[in-house]
Amino acid sequence: MLTIRHDLVDAMVAHARRDHPDEACGVVAGPVGSNRPERFIEMANAERSTTFYRFDAAEQLRVWRAMDAADEEPVVIYHSHTATEAYPSRTDISYASQPDAHYVLISTRKPDTHELRSYRIIDGEVTEEPVDVVESYMFSHTGADDVPDAS
Repeated sequence: MLTIRHDLVDAMVAHARRDHPDEACGVVAGPVGSNRPERFIEMANAERSTTFYRFDAAEQLRVWRAMDAADEEPVVIYHSHTATEAYPSRTDISYASQPDAHYVLISTRKPDTHELRSYRIIDGEVTEEPVDVVESYMFSHTGADDVPDAS
């Protein structure tokens, strides 16, 4: 399951809308091993295409080095589809190289709504996963009974 803050979802969707009709792409970094997306990193689509995205190699190297220096990793790798549903294409699957990342797709094919879905892509196998959008990570992993009583 991907648990992600609402503000990060809003940032990904805004980027996808802004770049439409071209596909948008980027990363949400988080502390190594945490599976907690925290830092939104908008990247340029080097292809500037309505049907394909590719990170610019120099920009990707800078971003990945900055994540390494900050003890972060790509928790979410996102991009948009502008005319199709939010499902990975064959090209998306073939380029998926981060087995621990959540691959988030945002469809902007409808002007007034968006579709956001998340996948794990490992060795070419695609598995859709639930997305839990939260306001804060503070109690997102606990139930109502786990919140301390106000006394």
